[in-house]
Amino acid sequence: MSGLIIFIIGVVAFMILVFTGIPIAFAFGIVGFVGVLLIKGVGAGLSMLGSAPWQWASQSGLLVVPLFILMGQLAFHSGISEELFGTANKWIGRLPGGLALATNLACTGFAACTGSSVASGATMAAVCYPEMKKFGYNPQLATGSICSGGTLGILIPPSTVFIIYGFLTSQPIGELFIAGIFPGLLLSGMFMVLIWAMCVRNPELGPRGESFSWRERFAALSGVWGMLVLFVLVIGGIYFGIFAPSEAGAVGAFGAFIIALSRRTKIARLITALKDSVILTCMIMTIIIGAMIFGTFVTVSGLPYMFSTWIASLPISPYGILIVILIIYIPLGMVLDGISMIVLTIPTIFPIIMLLGFDPIWFGVLVVLIAEMALITPPVGMIVYVVQGITKVPLDEVFRGNMPFLIAMIVAMILLVAFPQISLFLPGTM
Repeated sequence: MSGLIIFIIGVVAFMILVFTGIPIAFAFGIVGFVGVLLIKGVGAGLSMLGSAPWQWASQSGLLVVPLFILMGQLAFHSGISEELFGTANKWIGRLPGGLALATNLACTGFAACTGSSVASGATMAAVCYPEMKKFGYNPQLATGSICSGGTLGILIPPSTVFIIYGFLTSQPIGELFIAGIFPGLLLSGMFMVLIWAMCVRNPELGPRGESFSWRERFAALSGVWGMLVLFVLVIGGIYFGIFAPSEAGAVGAFGAFIIALSRRTKIARLITALKDSVILTCMIMTIIIGAMIFGTFVTVSGLPYMFSTWIASLPISPYGILIVILIIYIPLGMVLDGISMIVLTIPTIFPIIMLLGFDPIWFGVLVVLIAEMALITPPVGMIVYVVQGITKVPLDEVFRGNMPFLIAMIVAMILLVAFPQISLFLPGTM
């Protein structure tokens, strides 16, 4: 059999494994190993399986991943998420859809503490949904605002997805972080305008919340200043070249630890933060190893060469080719999580992007935005399943609640393609 036929069989086998419940990392590894074995022989397959995992997982560029994960876990277990929502609620909860607006604003703030969208979605579902339910919010709007706001966790720095993209493409992680700031704020603002407009048109979707005095509003700010200072320190340090990303991760984790101590966080919660950080780091590293094994299979099958040749033969402009690539990513995002999708495709796609002359930092932002869309699109939509499991809202309602926000993401994508400086202005001033 030719390499292409073996690849097609491998993809079918991968889909079967995923939909039977096998973790994506192991599905990648199994199919990739068998594929290399069939194409290159037993020796090549066993050699790759023996040496590749350590070779890929021990890269120094990935050191920053557990540090920022630890920063986010310490922020979560110290109660900062509740403080963020409470502060946002006091300031804008009285507006139409105020609690949903406060949820989105809290998600934006929490995204600056953690690089994980799933963690953001799970946290905010537990904190925000009971309040919205108490005030009679439409379940679709409530869960949609949580899921969409949670996706900001991989766009607003620090972001594990940017780290992995930078690792795979040898792009500076610091510039990728800074490039995500304006697009993240743009998308958050679009979500808030969408929520407000929906609730103005139909007030029953999101009734107004409680009203608070100015004294209460300013007093609420005292609970979030620590993480705000930490974010400015970490991202400002990267922006001005004071810290390398790995050093910034260490500063962020240590700062989050000090803030947790200052908030008198219980020892049991600190230990849980450490354990959760280890579990999440291991999950990400396992996905990377599995996807790299599968990527080796893709390479030896000859698909990258055939795909590059096909792309180059298209009688359209470079921007037309870019749009084709972005469209290809959409169905991939429906069956793969963001990290798996990026690790699998970037080694093939990135050389084409460089050949076309596009800015790699700008393309990285587009890819991360696609990964955000993947988090809320059926049938996989990882963050949707997390939020549904916590809120117990029927799954079809959660997916329907995300559709307006998915349209907002598509509009944001169009804006970023049309105006690259939204992403590139800040990195250009570094």
